[in-house]
Amino acid sequence: MASSRTESRTLCFSLLPCLLLFALFTPTSSSARTLPSDSGKVSLALYYESLCPYSANFIVNYLVKLFEDDLISIVDLKLSPWGNAKLRSNDTFSCQHGPSECLLNTVEACAIKIWPALNDHFPFIYCIESLVYEHKYPQWESCYEKLGLDSKPIAECYSSGLGKELELQYAAETSALQPPHQYVPWVVVDGLPIYEDYENFLTYVCNAYNGTAALKACSKLSLNTIQKASTKSTLSVGCNEGKMPALFGRIRSTLISWMRQMNMAIWI
Repeated sequence: MASSRTESRTLCFSLLPCLLLFALFTPTSSSARTLPSDSGKVSLALYYESLCPYSANFIVNYLVKLFEDDLISIVDLKLSPWGNAKLRSNDTFSCQHGPSECLLNTVEACAIKIWPALNDHFPFIYCIESLVYEHKYPQWESCYEKLGLDSKPIAECYSSGLGKELELQYAAETSALQPPHQYVPWVVVDGLPIYEDYENFLTYVCNAYNGTAALKACSKLSLNTIQKASTKSTLSVGCNEGKMPALFGRIRSTLISWMRQMNMAIWI
């Protein structure tokens, strides 16, 4: 075991110059980046669209894990429901999956505004995305009754035009991303996108965290996580309007995933 660890470290150091050179020629810094949190927590941003099946799957089956083992206590989570929507003339916009997606993007934006605490708006968004995942999104209004919420604030936000203003703000945030998003879900940890490896975002969160509050929860990310990462397909990574991710983004994602696996193997 000691020999294996030594070989892993040696391999990492031998490739370090190449990785550093690659990082230098890959744009990662800009005033438009989602910067690390100044609260001591890890900044985690999700750029998504409501009817993208990949977004729904990520929220329902992966992002929700933040609330297990209290990992949410070390994270500043920001949700941005815009995705691949397009601005048109006179501040109008169209959405990749049609008018229903524009409606639900706006509804979820209103929820974030009206119930700003994560513990208040996330259950509502999770409920909607669960219905999307189950192909039952026309029943989204049932989430009010399920969660005991008043529907009037959301309806007023949508009908008053506030929801549209919120969406335009999310449009500006998404279009200003550096590097630009290539598909959704687009996950950014402490200012850096993790590309196709977004399903393993918890490992990036744990690696970025410098405190001790979540050590027990992070230690549960073991060989099972590594095995899932090593067998993951990169042929379909998200909703991207039929465009394959940029080559450098895919290469960088592979390198980041490999380095993460090496770190995990050394820990184990």
